[in-house]
Amino acid sequence: MSDLSIGDAAPDFTLEGTEGTFTLSEHRGERVVLLFYPGDDTTVCTKQFCSYRDAGDDMAGLAATIVGISTQGMKSKESFKSKYGLTTPLLADPDAEVAKAYGVHAKRFSVAKRTVVIVDEQGRIAHKHGNLMSLTYDSVDDIKSLLDGLPEAATSGA
Repeated sequence: MSDLSIGDAAPDFTLEGTEGTFTLSEHRGERVVLLFYPGDDTTVCTKQFCSYRDAGDDMAGLAATIVGISTQGMKSKESFKSKYGLTTPLLADPDAEVAKAYGVHAKRFSVAKRTVVIVDEQGRIAHKHGNLMSLTYDSVDDIKSLLDGLPEAATSGA
């Protein structure tokens, strides 16, 4: 299990998702918000992703690519997305390899702990925060505040 700190290189990964295959390194040059969550179609996770769906315009206005990641497989992801009309791409991490790489794997239940990780434009960890017991989640406004609080991207030739 990894204990990543701010400024560390974000472990690259490729996962299948509801919008197709997602590879983190293909998003260099943009901010990526990784929303680790314990389970599809569970009470708090449903509230979390429905809140993002209901705040669609605010989510679309965030200057970042946002994905949800849990340890259930694609069938579960597709069902969860379809049942609630979710708009956030969901990625399947059935072997928990990505959750382990980011230090958010809860071994006891083999799930991802609810954690927000922001990867900056250079592929480094810019923010990492877990929610104790996974009973609460970061709202769209929380995520916007986090993104707004990060330093501006370094531009070449400046």
